[in-house]
Amino acid sequence: MAAALMLGCGQAAWAQGTTTEKNYKSYPHMFFGLHGGGQITFTDYKPSKLITPLYGASLGGYFNPVVGTRLHVSGYQAKGGVRAINETYDYKYVTTDIDVILNLTNLFSKKHDHLFNVLLFGGVGLNYAWDNDDMLALNSAGKTHYSQAWDDNLLSHNARVGMQLDVNLAKHVGLNLEVMANSLSDKFNSKMSSRNDWQLTASLGLAFKFAYKDKKAQPAPVVEEVWETRKDTVWYDDVTYKNVPVQDKLESQIYYNISLSEPKPQAKINEIVEFVKNHKNCKISVTSYADKGTGNPTINMKYSEERTKNVVDALVKAGVDKNIITAESKGDSVQPFAENDKNRVTITVVTGEGTKKEKVVTKKFRIEETRYRVK
Repeated sequence: MAAALMLGCGQAAWAQGTTTEKNYKSYPHMFFGLHGGGQITFTDYKPSKLITPLYGASLGGYFNPVVGTRLHVSGYQAKGGVRAINETYDYKYVTTDIDVILNLTNLFSKKHDHLFNVLLFGGVGLNYAWDNDDMLALNSAGKTHYSQAWDDNLLSHNARVGMQLDVNLAKHVGLNLEVMANSLSDKFNSKMSSRNDWQLTASLGLAFKFAYKDKKAQPAPVVEEVWETRKDTVWYDDVTYKNVPVQDKLESQIYYNISLSEPKPQAKINEIVEFVKNHKNCKISVTSYADKGTGNPTINMKYSEERTKNVVDALVKAGVDKNIITAESKGDSVQPFAENDKNRVTITVVTGEGTKKEKVVTKKFRIEETRYRVK
């Protein structure tokens, strides 16, 4: 029944405990245990009549998943029997042992986290017995004649070996079933048989586990990167500019007040000079006019001639070659504008070969390499 209870509790606890990853190491750790059960000290009396209660406690720990140790204290009451008179006698005892623990499950398994663990114990200690009044009373009454029956108390050695089935219910709690065989002094049960007395104990208990160590955070796995190179053909427009000859033209008007022939403003002359500097094969046509609304044809011709001459002289003075200039004076015989006052004017037309930037687009391609990660 105890085994069935342990199996049922263990399976329920293990099903719950395995749903999450542990953040602590199962070993090493310490434990404190409490247990209770029964014991029998073997003699020639009927065994079923010699079973008595047993209580115990332990404190220990594991150095690693396989080896541990504990300090174990147990006892309460033992019972002996005299078959000749069919009577039993009680006495009290307590045993203190230091045990070495060997975890057989972990010893033979690469995995060290189990629901069930089978443990092997071996230890030595001391046994202290007292209250042997029942046996002494039988001797006094003449019913028995055990001369080696001890009075007051008895201190003897204890050597033992045993097994335990431990069930991990939770991180801090375990349920265990333990069976131990103890070798005691021949005087323990007040009977002498020239060999040690043997005591068998069986108990069910709880172990409270603590002092676990946290797991170190696992470093992220190093993933080897795999890169490849892709070659792409990229088409693009290659833009350049070339000089293309063009025929440029500049027309400039210089207006005059009545009876004046000086070319003003000077900016008009400078504009013509700058055009000539920036063009080839220039030709300049200078034509002056006079308005019909004032003067007469003779005076007006004189004004237009002066105006033409003054413009030509200003251009030559500014560095323009006279040979490219064609001069003409119209007087008032020709009126280029409908508005009278605007006909007091010198119209200069300059032509020449210039250049302009023409955009040239050429389709070209290049090979581009792209590195990309595939893993």
